[in-house]
Amino acid sequence: MKFNHLIRFTPVYQSRVWGGRRMETLLGATLPDATTPFGEAWAVCDRPEAPSVTAEGVSLHELWTQHREAVFGQGLLASTSPTFPLLMKILDACDDLSIQVHPPASMAAELKGEPKTEMWYIAHADPGAKIYAGLKPGVTRTDFETALAKGTVADVVHVIEARTGDCLFIPSGRVHAIGAGLLIYEIQQNSDTTYRVFDWNRVGLDGKPRALHVEESMKSIDFTDFEPGVQEIAADGTLVTCEYFDVKVCHEAKQAGEEGEGVTLAVVSGEIRVGGTVLKAGDFALVPAAMEASAREVKPADAKSQWLEIRVPV
Repeated sequence: MKFNHLIRFTPVYQSRVWGGRRMETLLGATLPDATTPFGEAWAVCDRPEAPSVTAEGVSLHELWTQHREAVFGQGLLASTSPTFPLLMKILDACDDLSIQVHPPASMAAELKGEPKTEMWYIAHADPGAKIYAGLKPGVTRTDFETALAKGTVADVVHVIEARTGDCLFIPSGRVHAIGAGLLIYEIQQNSDTTYRVFDWNRVGLDGKPRALHVEESMKSIDFTDFEPGVQEIAADGTLVTCEYFDVKVCHEAKQAGEEGEGVTLAVVSGEIRVGGTVLKAGDFALVPAAMEASAREVKPADAKSQWLEIRVPV
């Protein structure tokens, strides 16, 4: 198998009570049906419940386990992860998501979950859209428990006015929620453990209240995490650098990584051309390590074209 071209996967769409149809209207995606509210597109995923597979039938898991050096680079050969360590999604929030938390690594095993650190890049924000992240200054565990009993959890969580182009880092343990009116690109650890602590007193698609995980949430929330802000963009476009992922935002012609390095491109707006392939907003593509430098040149269609460049740290 040769890896001298971009690798693209078929998205796996997930219906959600808070989802909508804007991956269709804003990104031109072809959704599985005409009426379901789709909240998530799992674009790059190595999980058995929603595996990423190419049009030729090759799975991301096969690439990770059988062709790691050619696709992801020699630097990741030493990784002990049994699966590709990142999960990449697009989220369409037409209603507020539950206020939730992901377990930190120190608690995940005890809670029988997986730790999850993630980041959000806001591709579209309606006027007045909000993000909930961290706690308001001085809020204690006791204050939070009182708010839970009263159904007023939203009053003790820090609120950020969301704008297109904002980025927020969500480490494990940070209580958070995506507000209505946001289209978000999410890069995260390969985990699907979420503990809902408050769900706005609504029902799910089946007409029943969704399960809450109050005990697990209270063990996971970082009660010293007050008023986090959005990420500053570095001069080289870096949004987030952490032990799990490095993400840059790009808008000018450049080379996608070095030869011998695997990187993922996610087009946020407009179009880009990589070699002879055109990628449009909503597209994700893996640039394999074996791809020659001459084929890695990324050219934006115009000044409105923007993409993320995503790496697994070596």
